[in-house]
Amino acid sequence: MNDKSYGYGSGMSASYTTTQGSGQATGTASFGAAPASKPAQDTGPLIKDTTTQSFMPDVIEASRETTILVDFWAPWCGPCKQLTPILEKAVTEAKGRVKLVKLNIDDHPEIPGQMGIQSIPAVVAFKDGRPVDGFMGAQPESQIKAFIDKNGSEPAADPLEEAAAQANGLLEEGQPGEALQIFGAILQQDPDFVPAMVGLGSCFLALEEIERARGVLDAMPEEAFKQKDALAFKASLELAEQSADLGDLADLQAKLDTNPEDTQARFDLAIALNGKNKRDEAVDHLIAIIKNDRDWNDDGARKQLLQFFESWGVMDPASVNGRRKLSSVLFS
Repeated sequence: MNDKSYGYGSGMSASYTTTQGSGQATGTASFGAAPASKPAQDTGPLIKDTTTQSFMPDVIEASRETTILVDFWAPWCGPCKQLTPILEKAVTEAKGRVKLVKLNIDDHPEIPGQMGIQSIPAVVAFKDGRPVDGFMGAQPESQIKAFIDKNGSEPAADPLEEAAAQANGLLEEGQPGEALQIFGAILQQDPDFVPAMVGLGSCFLALEEIERARGVLDAMPEEAFKQKDALAFKASLELAEQSADLGDLADLQAKLDTNPEDTQARFDLAIALNGKNKRDEAVDHLIAIIKNDRDWNDDGARKQLLQFFESWGVMDPASVNGRRKLSSVLFS
């Protein structure tokens, strides 16, 4: 039998103690811990100027790591001045899929001469050390974005997102303690990273540490709830709090067995069953209420069922099953 207790310490740290058999392991998942995954290598600025001498490292060698766009321009070129801000904006928004290197052909005529560049502005995309595509003349923003989409490298993986995915995998596998450590380390790197906030709260919910999960929710900024995962966590916490207030599952079942017409007892049992992750059983009790008395408690059973779906996620098997049963009742 496992006995696990987790503490939400000061300074946003998560300490834990795990006892299994006769052995005990303790640790602290501090938000000052090392990053959960290796940071991406810094490969330099997205936009820079180059020269004949630095063209090889700035373009040829760099294009082996990511797509390099070379903007051939000159100070006297009107269309160049029109293109440059649009091009720089599109490169910035591409977030590393491409980089922009600008070459003044008046100051450095050798490279454009070797490449046969006879008209400017001219933009050439380099990949793996060689030119692969290009265009001449000022272009609208939509065309430049399409050019980047066609030639850009795959976006670099975000190390925090990778770490959060790893932690969520552990949580789904029933290892909330290990997941909690990773979420804590992520929040040290970015205290406003909403997926890690949600993950940390979900770990506490999995460990039935309802008050600590509530502390995480209360600390989340309002804008976090624009994300579906944050709303699902909020719904899950509210359901867990409801379930915690209802008492023992066996007592609720006994109360309903004594009086099968007790709608409130059936409703409370559904919430308690969900708290024990018995989702299909919870659905069945709420569906029974809707069948018998749709208007009970101002359509309370249907509203509660929708809150279940929000908490579980749209693709959860219990949500799919519940929506099918609800549709059958409402539209039969």
